[in-house]
Amino acid sequence: MTIYFYKVTEPYGCFSNFSPHPIQIKELYWQTVEHYYQAHKFVGTEDEALIAVIRDAPTPMDAATLGRDRTRKLRSDWEQVKSQVMWQGVLTKFLTHTDIQAILLDTGEELIVEDSPVDYYWGCGQDKTGQNQLGKILMNVRQEIRQRQQIT
Repeated sequence: MTIYFYKVTEPYGCFSNFSPHPIQIKELYWQTVEHYYQAHKFVGTEDEALIAVIRDAPTPMDAATLGRDRTRKLRSDWEQVKSQVMWQGVLTKFLTHTDIQAILLDTGEELIVEDSPVDYYWGCGQDKTGQNQLGKILMNVRQEIRQRQQIT
């Protein structure tokens, strides 16, 4: 069985970066993984002041809109680091919130797919041919948490 997720209000909505599960990384509090991810597009750029604006955005959709503003200059290494930024945010979320960690671990070895109709990189896209990078990160986080639990 493949586990599809997309909207926060649907089953497995806690897998979404928009889910209301705050994280703290390097002494900074982020309302959602989406806030964290979008803000990191501007580290070290002339638009670095936008990081605080995104961090304080009232909703994850507001953070996403700010981060997707193509009039802003993204960091030059964004394509190289975006997956690592996402990994750090998602891992931190599931290590921080044990209730949703249990949901993730209960998925066993099932394939996890972000069922985004528009995103062919992070999701599967409308025709299900996308790369599903977020689903892959979630499955890797699931494995990482299992490995950490075996050590302790």
